[in-house]
Amino acid sequence: MKPLKIAALACALITPFAGTATAHASAYPVKNPVLTKNSLYQSGPLPTTTCEELPVEPKNRDQARAYIDEVIRCLENTWGQHLKNAGLPYEPVKVRHVTRLPKKYCGSDVGKEDSQAWYCDWDRTLSFQLGTSWLDTPSDLWLFNLAASMYSYHVLKLAGIYDAGEDLRAGSKSEHHEQIRRLSLQVECLGGAFMQSVWPLKGRTTEDWDKLLWFVWGDQRGEAPVYGKTSTIRHWIRAGFRTGDPGSCNTWSAPSSKVA
Repeated sequence: MKPLKIAALACALITPFAGTATAHASAYPVKNPVLTKNSLYQSGPLPTTTCEELPVEPKNRDQARAYIDEVIRCLENTWGQHLKNAGLPYEPVKVRHVTRLPKKYCGSDVGKEDSQAWYCDWDRTLSFQLGTSWLDTPSDLWLFNLAASMYSYHVLKLAGIYDAGEDLRAGSKSEHHEQIRRLSLQVECLGGAFMQSVWPLKGRTTEDWDKLLWFVWGDQRGEAPVYGKTSTIRHWIRAGFRTGDPGSCNTWSAPSSKVA
């Protein structure tokens, strides 16, 4: 059974919150226009393209790596066009496949999960550690969605949203966690938007899409609330998939209740 969420956040929004204000129920509005009014949201739906899934047999790491690389190629094609249309810079992401990530990566502690995916903004690199939990049953859309959502961190870096998010300060731990969730939920939504731009994938049906959503789950009891509730994550993935438009993924303008 695969773990149903990405094993590690990107190396972002990890600066300590400032101040000692008590958390409360009111919203924490984000006022930076780079986050709330970015031109990424203004250029319409992603261009419609095609993307071919390569075959992946169970437990075949080499095939899974080739599969991810092909999805990344599709992502570069789609997002390169959209970013240029939005007047934003574009450069390809670097991709690294590893057997085991170091204990310290991109300034963060790496967990012990056998399967992990990280984006490091320092060198704009996506790193994939594919273990048995992601390779046992690779016939679903999990690896496709993994690549699409992780690549979205790179999109946000190029659009300036990533850095603007890192620069935010919070008056409480609750606000800090909400800021992290806004970023995490945005990449989930953008991953859904890309999926729509290449949908339908050859041989796939809505049953495959529904199965992917079933795999998704959010923060669990005792964990830091940095991903969002299961229903919240599914909401944002559906929002992106419904329109194929990054404009549907403006989590920074959403009320706190929509990013809980």
